[in-house]
Amino acid sequence: MSGQIVAVSSDGLHRFAKPLRPAITLLAGLGVEGDAHCGTTVQHLSRRRKAPEAVNARQVHLLQAELIDALAAAGFAVTPGAMGENVTTRGIDLLALPRGARLRLGSKAEVEVTGLRNPCAQIDAAFGPGAMAATLDRAPDGSLVRKAGVMAIVVRGGDVRPGDPVAITHVPAERVPLEPV
Repeated sequence: MSGQIVAVSSDGLHRFAKPLRPAITLLAGLGVEGDAHCGTTVQHLSRRRKAPEAVNARQVHLLQAELIDALAAAGFAVTPGAMGENVTTRGIDLLALPRGARLRLGSKAEVEVTGLRNPCAQIDAAFGPGAMAATLDRAPDGSLVRKAGVMAIVVRGGDVRPGDPVAITHVPAERVPLEPV
């Protein structure tokens, strides 16, 4: 399965949305160069207050453009980068990947999926009432389905640009379902 990178975003400040960039540089073991979430230990502000020495499993946020399309069809003005993602993809079912799956972004960079992004109330604040609910669903068994993308760590660094390919390079034999990280 392969797809394409639609947009890349980063922000040195802890804000919800991230501005689009012509390119971002992924740094192995750290994240997106210059991004507020770059580092070996957790950088997400609320998580850092609780466990400042925790390993950063949220170095890169990837979001499927198909969710942006669905939100737009539901009347929400969402564009790439607006949900705080670093990499917006199209053509890869990110949510179907197991923990430990690896993706090559562009010609060199590689990330390993660590878990799901847990949608938060900032989504309603940014896009209006009901937007966060639109990023959630229910599975046939009644369990909650989070659709706000996946989090990953950088295994191999490199530059990533819109238009670059994205490909699954490894799926673990034991398919551990994604959980929020």
